[in-house]
Amino acid sequence: MALHGRLNSARTRGERRNALLAGYRPLPGAYDELMAPDGTVRPQWEPFLAEWSGLSADELQRRFGLADRHVRDTGVSYRVHGDVDANDPLAGERAWPLNHAPLVITGAEWQVIAAGVAQRAQLLNAVLGDIYGPGRLVREGALPAAAITGSPDYLRPLQGTNGAGQLQTYAADLGRGPDGRWWILGDKTQAPSGAGYALENRLALGRAFPDLFRTMNVERLAAFFQSFRTGLVARARRVEPRICLLTPGQLNESYFEQAYLARYLGFLLVEGGDLVMRDGLVHVRTIAGFKRADVIWRRIDGDFADPLELNAASALGVPGLVEAIRQDNVVVANGLGSGVVESRALMSFMPALARDILGEELILPNIATWWCGQPHERRIVLDRLDEMSIAPAFRANGGSLDDQPVLVADLDRTARERLRAAIEQRGLDHVGQEVVRLSTMPVLHDGRLEPRPMTLRVFAAATPEGWQVMPGGFCRISDETDARAVTMRSGVRSSDVWVTSDQPVEPVTLLPSPDKIAIRRIVGILPSRAADNLFWLGRYLERTEATLRLVRAVLGRLINADDQAPGHAETIKRLVNLLVAWGAAPAGRGKAIASQATSALFGLEEYGAAAASIREARRTASVIRERLSVDAWRLFGDLQRQLTAPRKPVSEGEAFEVADSALKSLAAFSGLSQENMVRGAGWRFLDIGRRLERGVTTCRYARHFAESGTPGNCLDALLDLTDSQITYRSRYQLGAALQPVLDLVMLDPYNPRSVAFQVERLDQEIAALPTLSDDGMLEEPRRLALRLAAECRTAEASRLDRASILLFEQLLMGLSNAVADRYFLQNAHPEGSRMTQLA
Repeated sequence: MALHGRLNSARTRGERRNALLAGYRPLPGAYDELMAPDGTVRPQWEPFLAEWSGLSADELQRRFGLADRHVRDTGVSYRVHGDVDANDPLAGERAWPLNHAPLVITGAEWQVIAAGVAQRAQLLNAVLGDIYGPGRLVREGALPAAAITGSPDYLRPLQGTNGAGQLQTYAADLGRGPDGRWWILGDKTQAPSGAGYALENRLALGRAFPDLFRTMNVERLAAFFQSFRTGLVARARRVEPRICLLTPGQLNESYFEQAYLARYLGFLLVEGGDLVMRDGLVHVRTIAGFKRADVIWRRIDGDFADPLELNAASALGVPGLVEAIRQDNVVVANGLGSGVVESRALMSFMPALARDILGEELILPNIATWWCGQPHERRIVLDRLDEMSIAPAFRANGGSLDDQPVLVADLDRTARERLRAAIEQRGLDHVGQEVVRLSTMPVLHDGRLEPRPMTLRVFAAATPEGWQVMPGGFCRISDETDARAVTMRSGVRSSDVWVTSDQPVEPVTLLPSPDKIAIRRIVGILPSRAADNLFWLGRYLERTEATLRLVRAVLGRLINADDQAPGHAETIKRLVNLLVAWGAAPAGRGKAIASQATSALFGLEEYGAAAASIREARRTASVIRERLSVDAWRLFGDLQRQLTAPRKPVSEGEAFEVADSALKSLAAFSGLSQENMVRGAGWRFLDIGRRLERGVTTCRYARHFAESGTPGNCLDALLDLTDSQITYRSRYQLGAALQPVLDLVMLDPYNPRSVAFQVERLDQEIAALPTLSDDGMLEEPRRLALRLAAECRTAEASRLDRASILLFEQLLMGLSNAVADRYFLQNAHPEGSRMTQLA
C-alpha cells in the first residue's frame, strides 16, 4: 500500500508538472530563462518546478494568497509618473504587481553579472570624477563637451566641488540577448530606485515558499544593505552620524519604497522642508530645535536639490545645500550632478572609456548606441533609420529617461519623416539604438506557465571594500509577448531574483555583533513634520470615533424607537443637529434622519463624515509610514474598506452594524498604540492629538446635551457618547441627573473619557517634551496646560453652564494652537541657532 501511494503521488506530481508546462514554447528568436531550445528545462529551475508540482491547485493558490496578502497588508505600492490626485494623494497608488514565479540564476552566471555591474559602477564614478574635476576626457576628445553640457543633469555650480557627482549607489537595467549574453540597457545614477521593492519581493515569496530558499540555497539580501549602510557611515565625519533619506514626498512614484528603506535601515526620512542650512551646516528641524545632518541619501533629482543655485522653481530641495557641499560639511549620496552619466548619449562612448580609464573591455557591453550629436553617427542612424529604435539623448527638464523609445519600423510614413527631420535639425537630442529582443521568463496564466519578456535591474553600493553587488534584484515582466522595453507601467509585473549557490547560505542580519551594540532607549530625534503628522493622525482618528458614536446613537434610537419616551424626538434632533454642525451630515429640512446618518457614515463630500475623516487619517499616516507598524497600517485599510459606501442602499440596522464594527477597529488601533508604541516623542504627539480632540469633542457634547432642564433622554445620550453609562450606573441608583452627569464627563479625573482626564494626560505629555532653552521659564504649551489643569481641579459641577463649558473648549483649542506654533512651525525657531552647537 505504501508503494502504491508513492506511485500515485509520483504520477500526480508528474501530471501537475506536465500541466504547468503544457504549451510552453520559447518565443521565436528569444532566449528563454526556463527552457532550453531543445525543450528541456534548465537545471537551475528543476527544484522550483518540483516544489510547484508537489502542491495541489488549491494549495498553490493558498501559497499565492500568502504572498499577495503580504503585499496588501504592508501596503506595498507604487505610482506611474504623472498619475496623481492632489485632492486624494492615496488615490494614485497602485498595488505592487507581484509575479509569483521568481527568476532563477545560477551562482556562476551571477558572478559574471556582478563583476560587470561593479566594473560599470567604477567606470561611471571615474567619468563623473573627471567631468566635475580636471576635465581630461573632454580636453583630449574622448568625450564631446556637448554630450555633457547638453544634459540638464550636468550641474555647472558643482564644477570643481569635492565629491560632486560621486556615486554611492548604482543600478543597471539588463536584458539578455538571443545568444544568452547579458547587455546593459540603461544606467541609473541619479537616484536609483527599486532596491526596497526587491526586498519586498523576497519577503513576499519567502512567505509563500519558505522551504525553497533552503532547498535551492538562495543568496540572502541583508548583507548588501548592511554594506550599503556601512558605506554611508564611512563617508561621514562623526563617529555616530545622522543619516537622512531625502524624499520628494508621498506623491513620488516610489514613496513607499523610500519610507520602507528608511525604517529598514534606521535612517531619518525627511523632506526638503525638514532641512535647513545655517553657518555652512545642514540641520533637521526637530521638536528639540536644529540637529545636524551628516549624510543625505537623496531620492530627488539633483537639479531640484537647491533652489538657490540650481532650479529656482524647486519646492523639494534645501536652500544653501550646494554651499554646504562646497564647504565639505555634508555628504550627499548620490552626489549632485551624478545624473549626467545616466543619459543615453554617453552610452555610445562607454566601450572606449572603459579602455581609456580602466584599461579593460566592458564585461557587460551596453546596447549598441549612436549619439546623433556627431555627424558620422547621425549619418549611420539616418541611413539605417528603419532598423533603429530612436530615444531621447537626455532627460527632459522635469521629465524622465524612462520615456519609451520609438520603434521606427512601427511608424507610418508621415511620422517617420517627421522624426527624420527632427534628427537632422537637432541631432544632439536623439540617439539611435539597436532594437532589443528581450529574453523571456515564466509567468503563471490560467494554471499554466507562459513565457513573457523581461528586464533585470541589478544594484551596486560603494563600500570601504569596493563595490558590492546585491545578489539578486528585481525583474520587470511585460504582459505583451512582443514587448521591446519594460517599465513599471500598466500591464507590467515584478518578480524576485533568486541567485542560487552550490553551498548552504548562512543567514545574515542587519543587527551589529553583540559586542558592538550601543545601548539606547530613545529612538533618535523627531522631525517637526513627523510630529505634526502624528498629532493630526491622533486628531483625525478621534474625530472619526466621535462621528461613529453619533451615528450609532442616532441609528440605535431609530431602531429601538419608543415614541412615548420623554425627550426621545428632542434627543434625536440634537444628535442630528450636532452631526450637521461639525460637517458630518448634509443640512436641510425634509431630509430623512436615517439618510443623514448614513451620509455621516459613508459620505466623502462632507468633511466631517467618518469615511472622509478616516481617509484623512490614512493620508496623514502615509506621510509617516516608516513610523507605523504593519498591524497599524492594516487597520487603516480595514477601516477604509468598512466605511466604503455600499453599491446599494443599506438598512438602518446594517448601517448601525458598520458603525459598531468600525468603532471596534478604532479600539484595536488604540490598543496597538497604547500597548506596542514606545513612549517616545512620536507616541506623545499622537496621544496629545487624541487627548485634545477628545476633550474638545466632550465639551461640545456637553454643551448640546447637558443644559438646565434637559430631558433625561438627552443626558443618557451624553453618557452613551462618552462611553460612561456603566460608570454612572455603578455610582448612582437614580436615572441620569444633570450635575452628576456633568461631573462625570467634565471634571472626574478618574474617568478616561472626561475632559479633566484628558487635561491631566496633556499636562503630563507636554511636560515630557523637550524645551528649547534652559532658562527655567515655562513655554506656552505647558503654561496653558497648567492653567487648564487648575481650572478642572477647582471647577464645580453645580457651576458649570454653556458659557463655562465653552471656556474649557476654547482653552483646549488655544492649547492646540500653542502646540502647533511651538513644535510644528517649519520656519526656524529663534533659539534654533543656539541649539546647533549642542546637536
